Amino acid sequence: MSTPNIKTTVEEMIEPYLNEQGFELVDVEYVKEGSNYFLRVYVDKEGGIDIDDCGQISEYMSQKLDENDPIEEAYFLEVSSPGAERPLKKAEDVLKAVGKDVFVTTYEPISGSKEFEGKLLSFENGELVIAFGKKQAAVPYDKVASARLAIIF
Repeated sequence: MSTPNIKTTVEEMIEPYLNEQGFELVDVEYVKEGSNYFLRVYVDKEGGIDIDDCGQISEYMSQKLDENDPIEEAYFLEVSSPGAERPLKKAEDVLKAVGKDVFVTTYEPISGSKEFEGKLLSFENGELVIAFGKKQAAVPYDKVASARLAIIF
């Protein structure tokens, strides 16, 4: 099974359970690092998740993965918080990040740059407005390659 199909299959398998338990599925990654494969699942909830939450989700996932067996090769399962610099994968994630510090990369230069780090002032009409220093940039959402929360010192 191809990596995008594994990701989609895993998302569809666990999202109903996570929603029912009050968790939010942030992201699923299936990657090869060296000679090992890793299935990484990033989960969050209001107030953050703890090690017990990760253990509960990991046990559920292990059982479901054993039942459905969507991955042929041996792999390591990791369930964790998305961390302080959580990825903003969906438009809803970006909307929740308004007022927070973000790091955004684009597919092509916008005003001469492909990277923007600063405070997300707004997300309206398909456009992110990011303030950095005394400047602002309007970044079309359809040009965003990646976005995440940022810790700016």
